[in-house]
Amino acid sequence: MQSIPVDTTRLGVLRCAVGPEPKIADFESKEVKKDRDGNTIYTVAVTVRQDRRRVSVIEIAVPGEPKGVVEGSEVRVTGLEAFAWAMGDRHGVSFRAAAITPAPVPATSAGKGGGA
Repeated sequence: MQSIPVDTTRLGVLRCAVGPEPKIADFESKEVKKDRDGNTIYTVAVTVRQDRRRVSVIEIAVPGEPKGVVEGSEVRVTGLEAFAWAMGDRHGVSFRAAAITPAPVPATSAGKGGGA
């Protein structure tokens, strides 16, 4: 399967829609999916909104639990790749990233704040 790198700087603001959840490999046994190194694969639903367009939600798989990523928070996605897939009559695009982290919070200027 060919991976297609995605330029996240063109995606606008990315927000966590659904926090990290372990990806299930086998729904009957509830076994979680792991990568080659034994790391649990997590999925994070992320909202994407480009200039004045509708909001889209993409589900991104990432190795290891993304710490500090909570619903509603702005996030940064590193190493995002898209994969086209097809199984019988079904087809779609899957997303994988090297990491998903909380976006840095802008520092507030010292001396600002309602003084008397």
